[in-house]
Amino acid sequence: MFKNITRSILIISLISLFNDFSSEMIYPILPLYLAQIGYGGLFIGILEGIAELIAGLTKIYTGSLSDSMQRRLPFVNIGYALSVVSRPIIALTKITGIIFLGRGLDKIGKGIRTSARDALLADECRPENRAEVFGFHRSMDTIGAILGPLVAMAYLYYHPEDYKTIFFISLLPGVIVVALTFCIKEKRIDTNNQGKSNYSIKKNFSFYKIAPKPYLTLLVFVFLFALINSSDMFLLLRAKESGLSESEVLMLYILFNLIFAISAFPLGKIADRMNKITILSLGLGMYAFAYLLMALQPFGISIYIAFCLYGLYYAFTQGIIKVLLLERVSSEYKSNAIGFYDGINSLVLLLANALAGIIWYQFGAAIMLAGTGLMAALLAVALFIYYRGK
Repeated sequence: MFKNITRSILIISLISLFNDFSSEMIYPILPLYLAQIGYGGLFIGILEGIAELIAGLTKIYTGSLSDSMQRRLPFVNIGYALSVVSRPIIALTKITGIIFLGRGLDKIGKGIRTSARDALLADECRPENRAEVFGFHRSMDTIGAILGPLVAMAYLYYHPEDYKTIFFISLLPGVIVVALTFCIKEKRIDTNNQGKSNYSIKKNFSFYKIAPKPYLTLLVFVFLFALINSSDMFLLLRAKESGLSESEVLMLYILFNLIFAISAFPLGKIADRMNKITILSLGLGMYAFAYLLMALQPFGISIYIAFCLYGLYYAFTQGIIKVLLLERVSSEYKSNAIGFYDGINSLVLLLANALAGIIWYQFGAAIMLAGTGLMAALLAVALFIYYRGK
């Protein structure tokens, strides 16, 4: 079952597991902590939007630099280390600028490492098992996203509303992350440009000029979805506002990640043998249903169904999008292609999160969630129809 999982793939996946163990202690309690110190939905939208923007610009820059240097590992080492040390900063003060600094440094670390890490994974697999490898990585990553909230929930059971301490506990698995990054052995990149540097800042942001048309066409659909997408924190905040306790909100987040973890690897294996666009369209449809359910006055079983669908949406889309993009570019542009996608996607998410926060603030959660769900459903249908038969 795991014959295609090499030593490097396993180590990279374990790094992601422990990194999410660290980061996901914080992520689901962050909206609760921000609400505790006086910040609401509009602030969350702006915070997450700017954080994604910072990550995106960094990904564009370092994705091209990694391809030009033909090195991946230094970006992985630095990126994970920076994210780990940045996380407790948010708990140091209530000052808005410090909160933005902590979230921003975390995202800079993510921006530095992500494109290079995905390129390392792509270097370790063959085209015919790429979705399986990325699915395995996402499953391992998400196991960490289950362990983190479980530890946070256990701590909060004995220390209710003591959110600050959790930020510092998250450093413990972070140390393991940094240590594991030095256990990866990087493959030599075999390209026609081996040993030649053609890096320039201008080139980082103009990959679209040399990118193949199929890659750019798919990006149009991906970015249209990003324009209506918003942070997971809005769903967590909606669940909290519906009357759930902090433990119940954390359980929802664990459920979402559990569904994601269980589904991502087998779906990756299936995707290698099926039409990946169909799987992507189904994932967007599940996203739409999850948001529409949460737009209603959520209660009881409907909230749990919505978060299960949201977990399936992640499993159906997160690895598949990158695999589809990688299939549409040549090998020497793998890191650049992912970096450009992640970067521009983050620029769009900045607008999406800010817009979601404004609509939430002006018109209420139900309007924002319902509008997002309806537009996602239309986009899922449009994507399926456009690629049918191609």
